[in-house]
Amino acid sequence: MGLSLVTDHILSWVTFLPLAGALLILLLVPRRATAAFWTAMGVALADLGLSLMLWFGYDPGPGTDQFTERVAWFMNGGVQYHLALDGISLVLVMLTTILGPLVILSTRKALKDRVPLFVAMYLLLQTAMIGTFLARDMLLFYVFWELMLIPMYFIIGIWGGQRRIYAAVKFFIFTMAGSVFMLVAILYCYFKAGGSMALADWLQLELGFQEQIWLFVAFALAFAIKVPLWPLHTWLPDAHVEAPTAGSVVLAGVLLKMGTYGLLRFAIPLFPDAAVASAPVMAILAVIGIIFGALVAWVQTDVKKLVAYSSVSHLGFVVLGLFSLTAQGMAGGVFQMLAHGLSTGGLFLLVGIIYERRHTREMSDFGGLAHGMPGYATVFMITMLASVGLPGLCGFIGEFMILLGTFSSQLLPHSKLMVVLASTGIILGAVYMLWLYQKVFLGPVRNEKNKGLPDLSLREWVVLVPLVVFMFWLGVGPGLVLDKVESSVERVLEPITALHDAPADHHDSHDHAVVLPDGDVMTTEVKR
Repeated sequence: MGLSLVTDHILSWVTFLPLAGALLILLLVPRRATAAFWTAMGVALADLGLSLMLWFGYDPGPGTDQFTERVAWFMNGGVQYHLALDGISLVLVMLTTILGPLVILSTRKALKDRVPLFVAMYLLLQTAMIGTFLARDMLLFYVFWELMLIPMYFIIGIWGGQRRIYAAVKFFIFTMAGSVFMLVAILYCYFKAGGSMALADWLQLELGFQEQIWLFVAFALAFAIKVPLWPLHTWLPDAHVEAPTAGSVVLAGVLLKMGTYGLLRFAIPLFPDAAVASAPVMAILAVIGIIFGALVAWVQTDVKKLVAYSSVSHLGFVVLGLFSLTAQGMAGGVFQMLAHGLSTGGLFLLVGIIYERRHTREMSDFGGLAHGMPGYATVFMITMLASVGLPGLCGFIGEFMILLGTFSSQLLPHSKLMVVLASTGIILGAVYMLWLYQKVFLGPVRNEKNKGLPDLSLREWVVLVPLVVFMFWLGVGPGLVLDKVESSVERVLEPITALHDAPADHHDSHDHAVVLPDGDVMTTEVKR
């Protein structure tokens, strides 16, 4: 009876267990840091255990929603509590629950002030992130989407650096501004669907081309800000630099993926005509972001800011993969989301470790760290190489599939040129990361304060080793993830595929022309 209560409602357990843990901490141990820490660790590990049940219980064959929970909520059933899981959601939920215990453990020595409140805020954030990945009712999705703002605002604003208030307010305003347009689009589609917020019902809507364009822009703006896609990225460096280490890890590891997930789950399949028409613009912005992020990262002197700008570049690859509108490119984009979460999350953890010892992040204050901290230097090198896409590590597979899918795209004009330009971002990524490593770790010890710095502690090894293992594991065995993802990606792509294959002689719809890379014109219907 007890086990069936968990298995029958496992998505709700995975989603709301962290919220229950946060409330438990705030009510029972609001002033006891050690008790709050271990309670949060226990909750995060239990949530990881539940997500592993999802991982091993998920059938990747059909790529359909599984473990579905649906209950009428209000508006005569037009709004439902509807959670479901497919391969895309599964991978991102696993990323969230794997990072959870590691992030909490990383705060054990770094966080001195208001520990119970911090871990409670983190657990609330985890509930919001998981709920966003699982929601299949659009209002429920929007509630989780907005809920993420609150704990992240406080994490940056209370425990951040000197300019934390500015960074927190900027993060909040940027995200909220984009979300308002999405809310208007959600309300429009709700009435268009006859009073239903169900994603499945929205996928059956017949929308004119102009309707799709406006709705796509409203959704894509909210998601592009969260990615962040150039030129909407300006909140990210401030948020990363001012956030505490744990905040930077979850921001880079999971929160940025909300934007790319939203594009993949909602913007592209709901408005396929608009997605095809907008693909060139989105791909151009992605390529600019890839190159711009890499060039700006190259000139940084603050290690944390360099890693922050690298995220702009890496997430540009994900957006390019999604708007290649190919199964291969999209699957590569999902894989890259996971790889980026592991490698960049690891880099922020490593930057936090050295900041705890030296209270500076300026490259000029370091040099020769490999002599006194060989373990730290080794882990940093592996994580850095995963970030730049070295074959055999997790960063290579996603970028390779994205470039391959984009190169073969029939719906993206000048796709081959896009691949050439995006490839320069990989080269630049290797340049600025190797330059960083040389400045910080190689050569003689230039600063007396760096002599005698302790190498990684046991706690730090426990935090970092799982990430390193996953970087290698996914690098040599990408099927672990791709087998779960590919069928779900194909299902998400079905509206585009149907559009491509649909006959052009329907009398109740007009045509929309798309210029192919070879100069031919493909005609598609603007109604499904």
